[in-house]
Amino acid sequence: MSAILAPAKLTWFLEVTKTREDGWHELRSEMVTLSLADELEIDESAEYVLMSGETSGVRPGPENLVSRALQLTGRTAGVSLTKHIPTGGGLGGGSADAAAILRWAGGVSAERALTLGSDVPFCQVGGRALVEGIGEHITPLEFIERSVTLALFDFGLSTPAVYRAFDEMDRAGEPRDPRNHLTGAAHLVEPRVREATAWLRGEFGEEVVLAGSGSTLFIEGHLRHDVDRWEVDSPVGRVRLRQVQTTPAGV
Repeated sequence: MSAILAPAKLTWFLEVTKTREDGWHELRSEMVTLSLADELEIDESAEYVLMSGETSGVRPGPENLVSRALQLTGRTAGVSLTKHIPTGGGLGGGSADAAAILRWAGGVSAERALTLGSDVPFCQVGGRALVEGIGEHITPLEFIERSVTLALFDFGLSTPAVYRAFDEMDRAGEPRDPRNHLTGAAHLVEPRVREATAWLRGEFGEEVVLAGSGSTLFIEGHLRHDVDRWEVDSPVGRVRLRQVQTTPAGV
């Protein structure tokens, strides 16, 4: 039995550089991994996938990313997955889990990892990198330790829905948020994200940034020194605030 971590990924900035004819979007983004991570226990003598955790939201089966990653590497194993990364939060939880399996199995090329999802190639590498194309072009960057406060919500966003809204807004000539081009689309798909952003800015007076396609929001720096996590009530319901650090590759 071996235990491994699947660190969450955070898009420090995200630019949509091209919408391709096949519907895929090419991006230019700085991605980093975080100390927030799912936990996987792997038993090489068995064959199963079990999932648990307060933010699970996914169920075992042949189409989940852990099973698909095992199939891609030609390996079998029993995997007990404890979820801490929220589903639908823009932090790459499923991709992180798949990438952890790929690393455990010895790794695959970025092109093969891409067949599991656009975030999987970066999650397999981790650390800090410039990610371009549809996720396959990864340029490692020097690690910078950063403190981050995540705002996690009880609702998620559909990434395809956010990209569809982005395309509609782009055709209409709507301006793009310079830090994350998907921000306006996320606000359109889920108005609670806009409301939460305004509320967080009012509460903490800091720049609030959308993580990926949402719903997670983040603030650079830590807001408290006495605790790492706490919950507050907001106009959009319960908000779980969690203070984390960026992590280097290999952690």
